[in-house]
Amino acid sequence: MSEAVIIPNNPLLKGSGLPPFAEIQPEQVVPAFNQLLAELDQELVGLEASVEPTWSGLVQPLENLTERLYWSWGIVNHLMGVKNSPELREAFETIQPPVIQFSNKLSQSQPIYNAFKALRASETWATLDAAQQRIVESAIRDAELAGVGLQGEARERFNAIQMELADLSTKFSNHLLDATKAFSLTLTTQEEIDGLPPSLLSLAAQAARSAGEENATTENGLWRITLDAPSYIPFMQHSTRRDLREKLYKAFIARASSGEFDNNPLIERILELRQELAELLGYQTYAELSLASKMAPNVKAVASLLEELRFRSYDAAVKELDELKAFAASKGAPEAKDLWHWDIPFWAERQREEKFAFTAEELRPYFPLPQVLDGLFGLVNRLFGMTVTPADGQAPVWHEDVRYFQIADEAGHPIAYFYLDPYSRPAEKRGGAWMDVCINRGKIVENGVTTVRLPVAYLICNQTPPVDGKPSLMTFDEVETLFHEFGHGLHLMLTKVDYPSAAGINNVEWDAVELPSQFMENWCYDKPTLFGMAKHYETGEPLPEHYYHKLVAAKNYMTGTGMLRQIHISLVDLELHHRYRPGGTETPKDVRSRLAKTTTVLPPLPEDAFLCAFGHIFAGGYAAGYYSYKWAEVLSADAFAAFEEVGLDNETAIKATGKRYRETVLALGGSRHPMEVFKSFRGREPSTEPLLKHNGLAVAA
Repeated sequence: MSEAVIIPNNPLLKGSGLPPFAEIQPEQVVPAFNQLLAELDQELVGLEASVEPTWSGLVQPLENLTERLYWSWGIVNHLMGVKNSPELREAFETIQPPVIQFSNKLSQSQPIYNAFKALRASETWATLDAAQQRIVESAIRDAELAGVGLQGEARERFNAIQMELADLSTKFSNHLLDATKAFSLTLTTQEEIDGLPPSLLSLAAQAARSAGEENATTENGLWRITLDAPSYIPFMQHSTRRDLREKLYKAFIARASSGEFDNNPLIERILELRQELAELLGYQTYAELSLASKMAPNVKAVASLLEELRFRSYDAAVKELDELKAFAASKGAPEAKDLWHWDIPFWAERQREEKFAFTAEELRPYFPLPQVLDGLFGLVNRLFGMTVTPADGQAPVWHEDVRYFQIADEAGHPIAYFYLDPYSRPAEKRGGAWMDVCINRGKIVENGVTTVRLPVAYLICNQTPPVDGKPSLMTFDEVETLFHEFGHGLHLMLTKVDYPSAAGINNVEWDAVELPSQFMENWCYDKPTLFGMAKHYETGEPLPEHYYHKLVAAKNYMTGTGMLRQIHISLVDLELHHRYRPGGTETPKDVRSRLAKTTTVLPPLPEDAFLCAFGHIFAGGYAAGYYSYKWAEVLSADAFAAFEEVGLDNETAIKATGKRYRETVLALGGSRHPMEVFKSFRGREPSTEPLLKHNGLAVAA
């Protein structure tokens, strides 16, 4: 590296506190990490030489070291998701290999691993509290899963695989982003926009203006439809032009499956490397390796839960499709006998509107973002006694639309903070919604003084932005998504664990981590919560009562189909990481087609390349873990049932149950095994019945 690029006071080297987003530039990334990794490398050598098998001689210095790395790396990862650019990508691709090399070196450190084992075997073991013991146990397990036991060639191969997998995952994600961005459908005539709601037309005109058609208007076009969710989904639900729906659908299912953005070869390679990795560590399959650190005991337990849910949802899904065909026929649709994939969202939306006499669109004016936030914060206060207040201006942000908030306890003391980045920005921000850690809670000792560092969360959504002077008017789905991500945020922010390694979501098994997020979604249907936020953005009048009953009635509309889809995806993921062998007689696509016979009612089209866009398992952390959504949904439905059992209108009981939930599920973080945490809240092991009941799939007694 030339000397010229060493940046004095590089903001990425601050190492603690809130990230100074306003000062961070892509060109600072490489010099920052060159310097940071060199320093951490020396620190690691020093620690290895002086390590003692005690909490203060091992765990604390190790946490200090890893926290510095997580702080800087976390910022770069975060910006890759919300402020992606060619410059940042290039910097990321330069530093990712050395970061992984250092992480491997750290997790495969024999002196540190031996010190953890010595601590577990020592007389001081009994003096550690339960959280400390679990942190040590997890560290030993994680070191073993990270290849600490491998020597010589095996270790070199393991590290080379880790490196290649990280690179493939970044490429997969970039291909998907680029392929999604590369397609658009420009509509020019009134006939082509028939059926489209005004909210979509204004979004599409805005997209056209951004693409250089500066005269585009909501009324007269041009209109640009993209494969980004806020554009794609409403188009598929409302466009009366079957030919255009087919065109858009086929573009959507073919994303990243050919040409320069083709993810097919990446998928083959990823699966091949994961299998090799598992075998190096002594596991028969990657699924077994994945489950070694999860709540589910083994592949068989996961398969049996998925089969139970498949069995309970399949017939319901068949019946739902038959009813949809009959409905389309009653409207004189020529395609009724033979509905295709691009017809389902359209006719499902028409049937839902007729059956429940409302449209998703007509509810939007009642859900402007500021009010939805008021409703959400009101619920948090009602359940947990916490107060959320705006703290804009107290933290640097990466985009002008980003908000910053504080959470305070009953006594008014701040206990956590969070950023909220609500709107879709397809040019630089990846799709979907997520929560991420900015800062973990932890006890900090400086010059003999102990303070508690408060947690800070990133909450990222991709909802409809404010357009033409109106606030962001949310669909009910977007409201549920916000509640979901906020549930993850609460898990991070309401933790009472003071060891960063087990605070919040840290050290929580992956298949239990969705419990608090899915739990929060249930409250969107709770009457006081809903009416606390649903008010018309212009007149301020509350949502008419009949809409509430319709929303509740519509909650289980096509739930069989919805559940079956999740089961289908979960089983494909499990099969690809358990029985499938790269280079055998089947391709990953064949595996999906085979499983589709029992997990879909309308089989995928031959050209459906869903796997090429399946970022969760090929570019996220869900490999052999997509089932976690359903596993955790069993837990979250059962947790919500605890509130139903005491009566949702019994405020005293709701507060008491909320307090218990907060002190167990939210406060304990990763300090205890999730089954123990669940049992301490519920008093028993989880049952699947509440989930089936909430989905209208319970068998009548």
